Amino acid sequence: MPTLPFQAAGLVALSGHNAFWWWGPVFAFGIIPVLDHVIGADAGNPPEEAMKGLEEDRYYRWCTFLYLPLQYTALIWACWMWARGALSPASAVGLALTTGVVAGVAINTAHELGHKKEANERLLARVALAQTAYGHFFVEHNHGHHVRVATREDPASSRLGESFWGFLPRTVYGGVVSAWQLEARRLRRRGRPVWSPHNDVLTAWAGTLALFASLGVAFGSAVLPYLVVQAVAGITLLESVNYLEHYGLLRQRRPDGRHERVAPRHSWNSNNITSNIFLYQLQRHSDHHANPLRRYQTLRHVDEAPQLPSGYATMIVLAWIPPLWRRVMDHRVLTHYAGEPRRANIRFGREHRYGARAGVQRP
Repeated sequence: MPTLPFQAAGLVALSGHNAFWWWGPVFAFGIIPVLDHVIGADAGNPPEEAMKGLEEDRYYRWCTFLYLPLQYTALIWACWMWARGALSPASAVGLALTTGVVAGVAINTAHELGHKKEANERLLARVALAQTAYGHFFVEHNHGHHVRVATREDPASSRLGESFWGFLPRTVYGGVVSAWQLEARRLRRRGRPVWSPHNDVLTAWAGTLALFASLGVAFGSAVLPYLVVQAVAGITLLESVNYLEHYGLLRQRRPDGRHERVAPRHSWNSNNITSNIFLYQLQRHSDHHANPLRRYQTLRHVDEAPQLPSGYATMIVLAWIPPLWRRVMDHRVLTHYAGEPRRANIRFGREHRYGARAGVQRP
């Protein structure tokens, strides 16, 4: 995935067609869905006796480490291409979107690294996030989303009847606000000022400003609009994944008013092999929420978890077309709740569509 911009350049050189500058979106949302369909799924789990060896096998760790130098080499090379001025506007935008696919998968790489205890992996997660100006994700995802997942208070959990295009601004804004509040609370508890170098949100954003400023100085201000385009594309890819991972799923409240514990039934899963290879097994999302420190190569299929009809790459495309998404997913949510829509996480104002006008809790 991090070599997609170079693949695009090679295809342009071989074919003479500038349309291949758009290779990243074509590969991610055209070819991978086809491969998901052709190659199929695998619900097999590693045997229990192999888990410890798999966890300790550094080969899998280096698969995440090496993404970063390739990611940044591709970004710097893309800036050089934009600065040359040899690309047409359409080709330059295509290269920006191809670079954005790399950036979006880099957020997923940061997701894998950021859950680990090792300081070097957590640092690399922050470096990976700088390209998309999404460094606050490091705070909000670990300390916000994993606590509030599949509740109406979680900005990263989409609601039944909520389109992706309605979810996108809500989750982006909610994620920033949540990250800031969580970090401010952490610092106050430690007796440190919020506006200080100890603030992980501020230092993450400062890292992005330093990166973009450095690239602007090195290659000229002409690269800045394309840096924004690739960052927006990467963020959109990440939030597309967030949208489908918990769509319509809701943790019920216990008699004491607190939410029930997170269980496999609160995440949509997929075992499509191709998407799992490219996304560090992210599709085995239920096991990830149950065991966030578990490394991706040992994530397991859980029978209890609701299953998506295809891999993430296909489902992302469906999410971008709300009528198709609702046609494919809404009845699956209702079936998951045995025809009791009040148990689902329904978008406010849409209760009547699902026969749940009364009794739907609000935050």
